[in-house]
Amino acid sequence: MIGFRTLLYKEVLRFWKVAFQTVGAPVLTALLYLLIFSHVLDAQVQVNNVRYAAFLIPGLVMMSVLQNAFANSSSSLIQSKVMGSVVFILLPPLSYVEFFLAYMIAAVARGLMVGCGVLVVTGWFALDQLAGFQNFLIMPLTMLSGVFYSIHSLPVFWQEVSRFNPVFYMIDGFRFGFFGVSDVAPATSLAVVAASFLAVALTTLSMLRSGYKLRY
Repeated sequence: MIGFRTLLYKEVLRFWKVAFQTVGAPVLTALLYLLIFSHVLDAQVQVNNVRYAAFLIPGLVMMSVLQNAFANSSSSLIQSKVMGSVVFILLPPLSYVEFFLAYMIAAVARGLMVGCGVLVVTGWFALDQLAGFQNFLIMPLTMLSGVFYSIHSLPVFWQEVSRFNPVFYMIDGFRFGFFGVSDVAPATSLAVVAASFLAVALTTLSMLRSGYKLRY
């Protein structure tokens, strides 16, 4: 597993060297979202008697985790191809499983760092003013992924469509960890997320094994 550890170290170091850009900037962006939307809507909008600013926070955290995890692995692969350095990753006797795990774990590491940063910074502004998280009912938000608006503000058709979006279950399950209630059973959310991860992981492993867009 020397090759795996080396590739993982390289991928983590790649984003950590510019942490101000890869971690700090997304945290600041999420904070700006919170300040702008809460300033405009906090006095007018509540969800189950919970302040709108607090309602935003779990969605912003998960959105930041997803965006930065994806950006980490995708940008690394694209840059390696453009610069021609991908050959130095393909030449060593690395299995496609080691390849996949190294990029995935590095992506998760960056996503979690950003997510924790967003939670700490935004929580300082809003979460400390909540009386009880357990009374909060998690709603999916705009873009059918649960960031800004309740699913019940959507037409019935789009409410049903949003239930086919795995990101909705990620945010719904994440909010359950905050408030103790959710739109769907946590076990269902976990099953959908796990199935989605498995499907994506198997597809990715298949593409890595075939060398799709890397060797050919």
